[in-house]
Amino acid sequence: MFSTIVVGTDGSATAALAVAQAAQLARNSGATLHLVAAFQTPAAIADPSSALLAQFTTNEEQMGAAQEMLEEVAAGLGGLDIELHARSGPPAAVIVRHAEEVGADLIVVGSKGMQGARRLIGSVPNSVAHSASCHVLIAKTN
Repeated sequence: MFSTIVVGTDGSATAALAVAQAAQLARNSGATLHLVAAFQTPAAIADPSSALLAQFTTNEEQMGAAQEMLEEVAAGLGGLDIELHARSGPPAAVIVRHAEEVGADLIVVGSKGMQGARRLIGSVPNSVAHSASCHVLIAKTN
């Protein structure tokens, strides 16, 4: 059914639900699972309260923290073909760009930000759904 699945994560509990959904789909399909984490320098973060990596001040520190977080997430997903990718930039753009680069046939994102005012001003799932060139699954995470 799917051969390459991309899922974005920031290490949060809601992202873990999206990762679990993506992992199950990867198991069922025999797909490669790409775990993607996006980070930005603090000056570029519009909402620091939602960014787990905002406490780090340099791209190198953020890259290291993102890579470590991805390794922890991947450790709980044994038995899958998993690739880890930490990249700088806005989360939705990073996820979509990575999916295009690897020829993904599915992107999985959590539903956080799909309700209320955040939905109107832009959320990661909304942006991914409108800009991806492949299937997008918005996993119910809230």
